[in-house]
Amino acid sequence: MSETLVGIVMGSKSDMPVMETAKEVLDELGVASEVKVMSAHRQPEMVREYASAAEKRGLLAIICGAGMAAHLAGAVAAGTTLPVIGVPIKTGALDGMDALLSTVMMPTGVPVATVAIDGAKNAAYLAAEIVANNRPEIRENLKAMREKQAGGV
Repeated sequence: MSETLVGIVMGSKSDMPVMETAKEVLDELGVASEVKVMSAHRQPEMVREYASAAEKRGLLAIICGAGMAAHLAGAVAAGTTLPVIGVPIKTGALDGMDALLSTVMMPTGVPVATVAIDGAKNAAYLAAEIVANNRPEIRENLKAMREKQAGGV
């Protein structure tokens, strides 16, 4: 696990308890990832630089978690053609519905795949499936994980 293939980005350190579960899943599946904290609103230039350099650095997908207005995934998607997966985080008075709607309602041509509120684990599984298109060893790890899950039902 040396080459970083998936970026995990969150808008605030307070999102870490949800987003660290994505890292755990990716580690279990053998997908190298990196974790970054950057705000679409407070550090827009940093977000823009991260997104525009991601493909050159070898990333194949980016997972973005944010609550409330949840602009991070859209801001990242605007700066790259890599697949971006949004994780709406449950915060604020609307229990994450505001983040869900902000994440899923991207304009035509700038898609963000969106998982459930606090669904960082599923975001990691989706990112691993994207990576597995060109990495047979990851595909095998995913198959083994599915068999393990089926056995636990």
